[in-house]
Amino acid sequence: MRAAYGSRWRTRRTAALALLLALALPVASACATNTSENAAGGGGAAGKPGTGGKAIGFIFVGPKDDYGYNQAAYEGSQEVAKAFPDLKVLTAENVPEDDNATRIMEGMISQGAKIIFATSYGHKDPALKVAAAHPDVVVVQQGNLVDGALPPNFGTYFGTVYEPVYLAGIVAGKTTKSNKLGYVYAFPISQTLDNINAFQLGAKSVNPDAKTYTVNTSSWCDPGKQKAAVDSLLAQGVDVVSQHQDCTATVIKATEAAGKYTVGYHANAQSIAPKGWLTGSEWKWGPLYTKIVQKTLDGGFTGSEYNANFRVGLKTGDNPFVQSPYGPAVSEETKKLVEEAAAKIAKDSSPFAGPVVDQDGKVQVPAGTIPDYKTIESITYFVEGVVGKIPSS
Repeated sequence: MRAAYGSRWRTRRTAALALLLALALPVASACATNTSENAAGGGGAAGKPGTGGKAIGFIFVGPKDDYGYNQAAYEGSQEVAKAFPDLKVLTAENVPEDDNATRIMEGMISQGAKIIFATSYGHKDPALKVAAAHPDVVVVQQGNLVDGALPPNFGTYFGTVYEPVYLAGIVAGKTTKSNKLGYVYAFPISQTLDNINAFQLGAKSVNPDAKTYTVNTSSWCDPGKQKAAVDSLLAQGVDVVSQHQDCTATVIKATEAAGKYTVGYHANAQSIAPKGWLTGSEWKWGPLYTKIVQKTLDGGFTGSEYNANFRVGLKTGDNPFVQSPYGPAVSEETKKLVEEAAAKIAKDSSPFAGPVVDQDGKVQVPAGTIPDYKTIESITYFVEGVVGKIPSS
């Protein structure tokens, strides 16, 4: 989940082709990387947006091996490659959230891309610009809520990741000895606030004394700031640390080195925290990416559910995330609590089922109320039990 706060697919083809693609694509910066892999195909109805093309493009704001957000998105692109072996998948890493993103997407279109996935929150405006300029290309953007008139070939999608974060909060609440949980986060966008609040609400549901201490880094991936954030939390007595960062390895390694517990995010990073790993919220984008591609190839994107604010989660049955494997410290009792909570959410509840009270004691969600997805993704407050203030900018 990205923010607009500044800059920030089966067998590989031969080295010569990879080089050709890299040279043909207008790279945004020295750190941008572009690769080509076999991907899917088929052809849709002639004249429909996103059909009849030879390629699918994916842009990522960070590296594809960050143990985090971008790695999960890249792995999803590789599943698309396997599902559609007749199409070429173009990928670009380290794409800033500015006009450089526009240039890279334009370069992919020049190579035959008729579907483009802009996977970072801050890629929305460049994606809208490209969609408006190329009505025959479907451009989908990951993570935003959008309103108003939109190009018919543009759409947004995301998953209700705050649901598994709530479940991970249950694990944290049952594991902590100090009743102090830590959360390292980048920017105070609603998606981030949703996750912090869901984590605290999950912990509190099984441990009324649990509190979540927050540290803001103002960056999606700054290892120095991440290490300092972990040190600050540990100094306050925190013994379980989670995060909303794009690259997650630094936070996890620092927490493991201190002998404390880790709750992961975006990808399974248990291998770098074998002792302290508890669980995590892990993106599995492949099925949803594949569904969007197939819908587009069939000529049915325009007017479909992906055109604005499409969301999938536990209730829809096709959620793009999974609960990461449990670590050795998680008891069978705790696993059962998580299973019961997940079933309840899937049936008729939500991590934000009322009453929900904010830090100032104000009731934000009345008792007996279950807010819809849009309401949850518009949250601008911390819930009771979260320690720290939301930055004003």
